Amino acid sequence: MSILIIIPAHNEADNLPHILPRLKEVIPEADVLVVDDHSGDATALVARQLGAQVVRLPNNLGYGGAVQTGFRFGAEQGYDFAVMMDADGQHDPAFAPDLLAPVMAGECDVALGSRHMGGMTYEAGLVRKMGMKLFAWITSALTGQKVTDATSGFQAMNRDVMSFFSEENYPSDFPDADTLIMLHFAGFSVKEVPVVMHERIAGESMHGNAMKNLYYIAKMLLSIFMVYLRYHTQAGALRPNATAEAAS
Repeated sequence: MSILIIIPAHNEADNLPHILPRLKEVIPEADVLVVDDHSGDATALVARQLGAQVVRLPNNLGYGGAVQTGFRFGAEQGYDFAVMMDADGQHDPAFAPDLLAPVMAGECDVALGSRHMGGMTYEAGLVRKMGMKLFAWITSALTGQKVTDATSGFQAMNRDVMSFFSEENYPSDFPDADTLIMLHFAGFSVKEVPVVMHERIAGESMHGNAMKNLYYIAKMLLSIFMVYLRYHTQAGALRPNATAEAAS
C-alpha cells in the first residue's frame, strides 16, 4: 500500500528540519511531498535536502491551492493513501500512523485528527476558541455526526477522497469545516482520532491575531453556506464511482 504525506509550506524553512526527520522515523514507508507555495525563503531547498519530493508553485496559491496540488499529485501518481499535515510543527508526526490505521483498515474514508479528544500544548486565543466551537457545532448539526475538531487540518484519507478533492471540489483559501460537510454530502465517511497539537515552532500563523481570526470565521461561514446550497441536494451522488457502486 503506497502512502503519501502531503505538506503545504510557505516560508517554513526553519520548521521543516523539526518535522521531516520525525516523519521518516515514525512512518518510513511513506513518501513525503512538500508543496512549496512560492516561498521567499529556502523551503524547497531544505525539503529536498531532507529527502522530500518537492513541487514548487510558480505563484502563491494560498493554503487550499497548495493542498489541492498535493492531492492532484497523489491521485495522478496512484497513491493508495495520504496524510495531510502542516509544516509549522503544530501537527505531531508521531500521530500520522494513528490517523492512517482506521483508513487503511477500511473503517472510514477520512480520519480527522482531533486535538479536543487528544490534547493541546498551547493556549488558543478567545476568538479562535469561539471559532473552533462554532464550526464544530455547525458541522455536527449539518452532518448528523458529532465532530469535536472541525478546523483540524491533520487528516488521513484514501484514494477516492484524494481524487474527489483533486477536482474542482476543494476550497482555494481556508479548507476546514466546509470540506467535512462536503465529504458528508458526497457520501464519504469520517472518523475522529485523538491527536496532540502544538504551537507553531517558528514564523507567523495565519491565525496570528484577532482580526485574522474574525476574517477566517466570516469566510468559513460563507463557504459553508455555499457548500450547503451547492451540494446538499446531491447527497451521496458526488463520490467517484457512485453510480457504478449503486448499480452493483
